[in-house]
Amino acid sequence: MIEIILGLPHLRQGPILRRALTLKAPVLVSASALARWRTINGCRRWGGWDFKQLRNLPPTIDAVLDCGGFTSHVVYGGFPWSIDDYLALAGAHPFRHFASFDYPCEAEIAADDAAVKERLSRTIGANRETRRRAEDAGIADRFMPVLQGRRPCDYERCADAFAWSMIPGRTVGVGSMCRREVRGPEGLIAVVEHLDRILPAGVKLHCFGVKGSALPFLRPFDERIASIDSQAYGIAARHDALRRGVSKTDSLVAEHMTRWFLRQRRAACGPPRLLPPALRPRPKLPPSDPWEAAVAKARDQIGALIESGDLDHDELTECWVEQWAADIYAEQRQAA
Repeated sequence: MIEIILGLPHLRQGPILRRALTLKAPVLVSASALARWRTINGCRRWGGWDFKQLRNLPPTIDAVLDCGGFTSHVVYGGFPWSIDDYLALAGAHPFRHFASFDYPCEAEIAADDAAVKERLSRTIGANRETRRRAEDAGIADRFMPVLQGRRPCDYERCADAFAWSMIPGRTVGVGSMCRREVRGPEGLIAVVEHLDRILPAGVKLHCFGVKGSALPFLRPFDERIASIDSQAYGIAARHDALRRGVSKTDSLVAEHMTRWFLRQRRAACGPPRLLPPALRPRPKLPPSDPWEAAVAKARDQIGALIESGDLDHDELTECWVEQWAADIYAEQRQAA
C-alpha cells in the first residue's frame, strides 16, 4: 500500500502537530518551514535554523526533511542556505530520509526547454554534492536522491546520472509533481509509468506533493511507489475560512488535515483506476539557425560542467552563455 505522508507547515507546539501525532502519521517538513529570518537594510535574510521546533518532534515519529527547493526558487530565486547549512539541519534529528538539494522544473520557475535542461544539470550536480557532503557528515544512509524534470525522459536523464543510487531498497524522490496533471504525455502517470519501466526492480519512489485525486491512478504502481506527501489540506482550509468569514487558525487547519489524511488512507486501499497509454511526445529537433544552435551547444557544455562538478550547482552562468556561444559560432564559421 502507498504510504500517505502528512506535509506539515511547521513543527510548533499546537493543534496541527498535536493532531498529526494523534493520527500517528508519518510527516514531512520543509527546510523553509524551519528557517529563521532577519531584516538587514530592508532586505529579508536567512538567519539560521529554528532548532527549537525540531525538539517538538518525538524521535519515534517517522519524519522526512525536504530541502525547500520550490519555495526558495519561487520566493527568493534560489536557495538562501548552503548544502552544509542544510546538512546541519538534516543531522539535528533522526529523519527517516532527507531529500537532496534539487532544482524544481515547474513552469513558473523554468519557462522553456532551455531552462528545464539547465535545471536538470544543476539538480544532477547538487545531488552529487549533497551526497558527498552527507558522506563527510556520516548521514549518507538517510540521504534521498531527487529526480527532476518536465517530460518523462528528463527524469530518465537524472536516473541515468544517479546510477550509483538506483539499487534495490533505495527510495528516490520524484520532484515537480504537485502542479502536474494526472493525464497527458507529460502527466503524473506518464512520468511514473516511464520510471517504473526503466528503473531496476526494488528501487522505490517517493512522489512529492501528489494531489489526492491521483491516488486511484497510482494504485497499479503499488510495488514501485513507496509514498506520497501533500499539504493540499491547507488550501481547503483557506477556502473554508474565506467562505465562512473566519480566520484560518491552526485548529481549523488541523480539522481539514485530519479529514484529508483519513480520506487519502482510504483511497490508498481503494480500487485502482487505469488510464489509456500516454502518447509519446515528439522529439525536439535541434535548432536550424547557426546562432541558435551555438547557444544550445553552449548551454549543453555549461550544463555538463555543472553535472561533473567542475562548476558549482549554484554558479551564475547566464552571463557566460552568449560569449560561450560566440566562441562556438566563430569556430563553426572557421571550420566551414
